[in-house]
Amino acid sequence: MDNRDFLRLNARWLSAGALLAFLSSFGQTYFISVFAGEIRAAFDLGHAAWGAIYTLGTGASALAMLWAGALTDRFRARTLGTAILGLLAIACLTMAAVPGAWALPLVILALRFTGQGMTSHIAMVAMSRWFIAARGRALSIATLGTAIGEALLPITFVALLTVLDWRVLWVLAAVMALAGIPLLRILLVRERTPQSFAAEGGATLGMLDRHWTRREGLRHWLFWFMVPALLGPAAFNTAFFFQQVHFAEIKGWTHLSLVALFPVYTVTGVTSMLVSGWALDRVGTGRLMPWFQLPMVGAFVIFATATTPSAALFGIFLLGVTTGANVTLPNAFWAEFYGTRHLGAIKAMAAAVMVLGTAIGPGVTGALIGLGVGLEAQYLAVAVYFVFASALMAIGVTRARPLLSRPA
Repeated sequence: MDNRDFLRLNARWLSAGALLAFLSSFGQTYFISVFAGEIRAAFDLGHAAWGAIYTLGTGASALAMLWAGALTDRFRARTLGTAILGLLAIACLTMAAVPGAWALPLVILALRFTGQGMTSHIAMVAMSRWFIAARGRALSIATLGTAIGEALLPITFVALLTVLDWRVLWVLAAVMALAGIPLLRILLVRERTPQSFAAEGGATLGMLDRHWTRREGLRHWLFWFMVPALLGPAAFNTAFFFQQVHFAEIKGWTHLSLVALFPVYTVTGVTSMLVSGWALDRVGTGRLMPWFQLPMVGAFVIFATATTPSAALFGIFLLGVTTGANVTLPNAFWAEFYGTRHLGAIKAMAAAVMVLGTAIGPGVTGALIGLGVGLEAQYLAVAVYFVFASALMAIGVTRARPLLSRPA
């Protein structure tokens, strides 16, 4: 069916995915970092201490995802989404009332687990499970919710910080999360499974024409070939934005001149997300996966060598290309290569690795800066890392494609 008919017939389920993706913003780095200055000032924290707290909380949330991610195989998105949004609202209220620095790791754990972790996980598993032939389009459309949140929420809450206390704004975030619950339940009063899902031919089988369990996936070589590619964008994309102030300082640029480039990243990311979703439905995930991280090589070489903000602009563009494709391709990959029956558990492993990456990136780059290793030298090493990760991914996917009944 064409795009117009696809959107019309599936608007209810696509909107539910986009809503969950949007509300995951309250646990994402781009939202929490808006309040970094206020949090550090309130509890007299230095950059290193705040970075360590963030890494600790995020790392713990990655471990929690290993268990909780499999819940998407046992509960409908309507039920599980309601519970997680309620917990996300509680986490936001806890941040509003956090009594001291000692409690911050627990609050960061709660925000990252319920927001970045479970809320986005439910959305992506639902899209991957509910759609087969149009899986790429469904993933890209639902993830527009994240792009909208990334584009609107930081600038809106930064503006509100000029007139409202930062704690009050976390109460507002909690209210928005709670408001999403009745809307989600209305949208999913009739879920796309099992009736309409069965009409598309049933669940997707993975390699060797079977559904893989999490234990089987962990024992198979393909998962471990994919781990560096899972870690890379999460770790170093997060690190780039986490270290943006320091990056501007060492380049001799104003922070504003660097931030002015970020809309290019957002537009490119959204475009890449939509294009990659369209392409994987036509070309196949397996043919695209080995190549989508190569733009990161160019991006970090440019960041290391650029002498002016205009020179860094193409690096921002390349970063957006991989970031957008990273939304659709890996999510479709797990469904196509491992099947959909245990998709929640399988994808929970990948989600845990990615969340762990968001903890590692800021921590490692900050520690190396403290040891005297410059950020520009680090970024050259990051470029080499993406060459290595892409090569491993190419070998793994190329070897695994013949195991599919219909090579992706």
